Amino acid sequence: MAFWKQLLISLVVLMLAAGAWARFFPGAPEVLSRLGLDWIPVATATTASTEAPQRGPGRRGGARQQPVIAEAVTTATINDRLSAIGTGQAIRSVVVTPFTAGRLTETLVASGATVSAGDVIARLDSEAEEISVDRARIALENAQARLERVMALRSSNTVTQVQQTDAELEVENARLALRDAELSLSRRAITAPIGGTVGILPVTPGNHVTAQTEIATIDDRSQILVDFWVPESYASFLKVGDAVEAASIARPSDIFEGEVSAVDNRIDEESRTLHVQALIANRDESLRAGMSFRVTMRFAGDEFAAVNPLAIQWGADGAYVWLVDDGVGRRLPVQIVQRNADTVLIEANIEPGALVVTEGIHAVREGQPVQLAGEGGSEAGAAQRGS
Repeated sequence: MAFWKQLLISLVVLMLAAGAWARFFPGAPEVLSRLGLDWIPVATATTASTEAPQRGPGRRGGARQQPVIAEAVTTATINDRLSAIGTGQAIRSVVVTPFTAGRLTETLVASGATVSAGDVIARLDSEAEEISVDRARIALENAQARLERVMALRSSNTVTQVQQTDAELEVENARLALRDAELSLSRRAITAPIGGTVGILPVTPGNHVTAQTEIATIDDRSQILVDFWVPESYASFLKVGDAVEAASIARPSDIFEGEVSAVDNRIDEESRTLHVQALIANRDESLRAGMSFRVTMRFAGDEFAAVNPLAIQWGADGAYVWLVDDGVGRRLPVQIVQRNADTVLIEANIEPGALVVTEGIHAVREGQPVQLAGEGGSEAGAAQRGS
């Protein structure tokens, strides 16, 4: 037999088989609907039940449509809670270094001590600076004595106005020289620029230090600044002053309240996150810089319709559900927002409380009446129990 004849016979056989499957297989309408081929006419359970009394003269009662199960649409809120991991740091932290180089002669604080701004924490050798102060003080006293003599002679016009002016300038220069010497001497004492707690001292008396040598680290832990990063979807919700809750990872039972203190002005391009800082109180100073925190924030969030996952169907144009509108089936296109374990959040023109079909979807047709399980007598109740 020629090849084209074999091919033609094969196509005819396949078409007949497909027609028989669509005609007699009970689940054919549902399968065709999922494939987007629900426009193909097939025999439904309603048609079969209608024709059955004509062929079976012994059947009592009229034809009954196959009942379906429907559930009410609810609502759910998302993006109403944010949880992030952040790192704490002291509200103020300073690494103390000397103004000039020299030999460290003494340290006046110990690790863990609490200091106030201006307290002396260490001293450098200062013999040369003390000599400079004494020399400048003597020069100032000499300039002031000379000015007094010039002023006395000026009254008798023995000296000129120019000589008096020179004497006055000499006094001012001597006074500035003394201030400079006193400043150099004061900088041999290393003071705390802020109040706080002193960390471990990395140097001991006798070490030679420079202007880059770390003498001590002082942390002001009266408040802890927590740095954390949030997804860009929350960027429009965040603002300075928003309340936050922070729990230490090491002590999750302790909850600390605070507020957002700073929000960055741009999204990080690599991580697509936004940098946020929050301040939390640390009244007993139990929190330390470097601790990790779980930060929680709450928002109004976005509300969407929620349906049973079984109600979601797929066609050539995307997802849809069968809506029971005044007892009639309506195909409603939907956009899926989020999938959860027991619900699917959708965006569609649908009101809470509306009924969507979850079981028996193969019996629903656009614009055709829909019989819900539990309605219409004992047979419907039996169908619901069987489902």
